[in-house]
Amino acid sequence: MRTFDFTPLHRATVGFDQIADMLDRVMTSEVSQPGYPPYNIEKTADDDYRISIAVAGFDESDLFVEVKEGNLIVSARKAEEDGDRTYLHRGIATRAFERRFQLADHIEVTGASHVNGMLHIDLKREVPEALKPRRIEITNGAAKAIEGKPVN
Repeated sequence: MRTFDFTPLHRATVGFDQIADMLDRVMTSEVSQPGYPPYNIEKTADDDYRISIAVAGFDESDLFVEVKEGNLIVSARKAEEDGDRTYLHRGIATRAFERRFQLADHIEVTGASHVNGMLHIDLKREVPEALKPRRIEITNGAAKAIEGKPVN
């Protein structure tokens, strides 16, 4: 198992501590990350993403999607089944789960749908106008006379 020391990053940068903390979390939790349920993350457009999670055996009422403190939390809890079924083989797992996804800044969840045993969660990057690049017009300083006293 590899461990990384992010101390040089903290000494040489200001304001990037969240990135170092996120990398540290990813590196330590990578080993313990469960494989159930399987999922895909796809980029559907320049600023659009989709997370698809295989949730066979779960109904919409069993699934919960929540955004909390920059995390997308998907969980499911199957209601108790009737005791009158006897399974000879049970290969479809319907055990409870919770899957967390760390969302980047300005990523918003735009919707979720449950189709053919797949839970699709659509995301969009919405950069605020104040953070988008804008062109600053350059004017000729000699053309405008500044009235008033000199500043000194």
